[in-house]
Amino acid sequence: MKAKTQIWGFLLFPLSVILLISTAWLGLLYSFFSVPIKISFKGLLQRWHQYFLKMAISIDQLGNVVLQDLFNDILITTKSQHSFGDEDETISSVLGKNKATQSLTKFGTLLANFLDWIDPNHVLNSIEHLP
Repeated sequence: MKAKTQIWGFLLFPLSVILLISTAWLGLLYSFFSVPIKISFKGLLQRWHQYFLKMAISIDQLGNVVLQDLFNDILITTKSQHSFGDEDETISSVLGKNKATQSLTKFGTLLANFLDWIDPNHVLNSIEHLP
């Protein structure tokens, strides 16, 4: 029975990608054209800000999972207690935890510093939870 349940990930992944590609455009169009009718311009800007922010965070969390093996090898040291791969955590959050514990590699430090240059203290402010 366990072998049967292990195949679900392989089946669900392509199905989820197909569903996303085939339906995401519909959700975007609906949000763009239905919401403006219901709220003020200021409310619309706030709504779209939140809408795109949530999508950006979701994509960031996906990147944390997809790139976990690469990032664990090149961005953090072997002494790190905070690895990449948690589907509910952003890349910046993991970088922030490792910056706080001084367990970033040179490349990890470079990436964290770049993000902090764009948005001061970004990686430390992005820390979602500490164990």
